[in-house]
Amino acid sequence: MSGNNKTLLDREFTRRQFMKLTGKGLAGVALSSNLLNLMGCTQAQAEAGLVDTIAAPDFLLVANRAKCSGCQRCEVSCTLRNDGDAHPYMARLRVRQDVAFGKDGPTDDFLHGDGLFGLWGFAPETCKQCADPACVKICPMKAISADPDTGARVIDQEKCVGCGACVQACPWHMPRVDQEKKKSTKCVSCGACVAGCPNSALRMIPWEDVAKAM
Repeated sequence: MSGNNKTLLDREFTRRQFMKLTGKGLAGVALSSNLLNLMGCTQAQAEAGLVDTIAAPDFLLVANRAKCSGCQRCEVSCTLRNDGDAHPYMARLRVRQDVAFGKDGPTDDFLHGDGLFGLWGFAPETCKQCADPACVKICPMKAISADPDTGARVIDQEKCVGCGACVQACPWHMPRVDQEKKKSTKCVSCGACVAGCPNSALRMIPWEDVAKAM
């Protein structure tokens, strides 16, 4: 077995271990101090449901809502890197739709709410890099495939016709169609959102590091 194939298998093993450990969330899961430090959170924050994780093929994405100020710089950083323009609507990691209302709908209880707008519902919404992705299956142009190095599902812009089938097929509607370019786009695991966060609310942790901390 080549070294590269072994590394991929080790990553997948650690990923499955983590997913089995955390199940539907971190609340109720006793995490090691090493893993908490690596994720940049406390056990109390995890227990309170303030820490969200997405287990991508190449890394663990961690979003700590206790640190998020809702500045949306992650969205701007994403589009500057990938589109050359500050265009939050096209961001691959999304915060904006949850800032004003939160997950449970609007509230006018600004005194007892959880943030500036009352109910603070920030949570990372981005591509889950599914093992059996619906977007890949539905694309009529066969424009979506897995990057051989990262495992991220990427869209070939030359093949894409912007039909939007991938958006509708995705359970979370993660791809977006750029109405100006008539092309679909999605997260490619570039890390721009993490690099642009001023509060370190986002972390992208390689599975090799997670394995050492578990």
